[in-house]
Amino acid sequence: MTTDTAARASAKRVIEAEAEALHALARAIDGPLGAPFAKAVALLDAAKGRAIITGMGKSGHIARKIAATMASTGRPATFVHPAEASHGDLGMITEDDCVLALSRSGETSELNDLLFHCHRLKIPLVAITFKPESTLAKAADVALILPECGEASVDAPAPTTSTTMSIAMGDALAIAMLEAKGFTADHFGAIHPGGKLGALLKRVRDVMRTAPGLPLVEPSTPTPDVLKAMSEGGIGCVGVVKGGVLIGVVTDGDLRRRLDAAAFSKTAEALMTPSPKTIAPDAPLADAIVLMTDMRITALFAVENEKPVGVVHMHDLLSAGVR
Repeated sequence: MTTDTAARASAKRVIEAEAEALHALARAIDGPLGAPFAKAVALLDAAKGRAIITGMGKSGHIARKIAATMASTGRPATFVHPAEASHGDLGMITEDDCVLALSRSGETSELNDLLFHCHRLKIPLVAITFKPESTLAKAADVALILPECGEASVDAPAPTTSTTMSIAMGDALAIAMLEAKGFTADHFGAIHPGGKLGALLKRVRDVMRTAPGLPLVEPSTPTPDVLKAMSEGGIGCVGVVKGGVLIGVVTDGDLRRRLDAAAFSKTAEALMTPSPKTIAPDAPLADAIVLMTDMRITALFAVENEKPVGVVHMHDLLSAGVR
C-alpha cells in the first residue's frame, strides 16, 4: 500500500521531471529548435484553409487539444484521426490546408496514408516528434524535434513527460500565431460568447440601455418629475444633464436621504450627486463590474465626450453572465 509520504514523493518527482523537460524545451527554442519553430509558425499561419492536427493514441489526444486551442485563438483548426483518414477522411484535407502531425517515435504506421496524401497534393506538413531520423521527420516540410527527456516513470514509461512537452509546443505555436496576427481580447470574445469569460470580454455598449429609454432630466426638473423619470427608467436612478453634458446623478438612495418636508419643492440639481463615476461604452464589462462593486452602486452611465450615451445596470451584467 502506498504511504502518504511515498505518494507525495512520487508526485514531486514527476512534477519536477516534467518541469525540467519544459525548461529543456525552452532552451531548445534558443538553439536548434528556434529556426524550425519560426518556419512552422509561418507555414501554419500562411495556409488559406485550416490547420489539420493529427496523431494516434496519446499523441491523438494531444492533437485534439492543440486543434481546440488554435481554433479558440483565431486559427481555424480541426483534428483528423489518422486511421479514419485512411477510410475517407483524407477528403477533409485540401491543398489550402496545413497539416501538423504528432508522433513520439515518428513511425506511427496509421499516419502513412496521410503523409502520402500531403506529398501528393503538396500540402505543407509540420511534424512534432522526438526522432530526427524518423519517417515522419523526413517527410515533413518542417520537423520540430523535441529534446529527449525520458518519461516520468522508468519502470513503466507511459507517455507523460513527452506529452507535456508536446502540449507545450502546441500552445507555443498557437500563441505565436495569435500574437503575429494581432489577435485581441475583442477577437477572443467574439468566438467565446458563452460562459463567464465570454461575458467579461463583452463591451459596455453590448448591454447598455440607450435612448429613448435613457432616464435623463434637466437640473431644474422638480422632484415629482424626477421621481416619475426614475420610475419610468426602471433602474433606480436618473442622470442630470446640462447642455447635453452629464453633471450629476440622482439615485433612489439620494431621495431617501434627502426626504423631508421640503423635498418636493427641490430640483434635480439640489438632489443630485455631482460629478458621478462614469464609464466609456467601449470599456470591457469586467471594468464595469469592478467599478460598480468598488463604488457600491447598481447603475453606471456610459459617457462619450461628457455626454451620456447609455446606462448599464447590475441586472444587465448578471443577465449577460458576469458574476
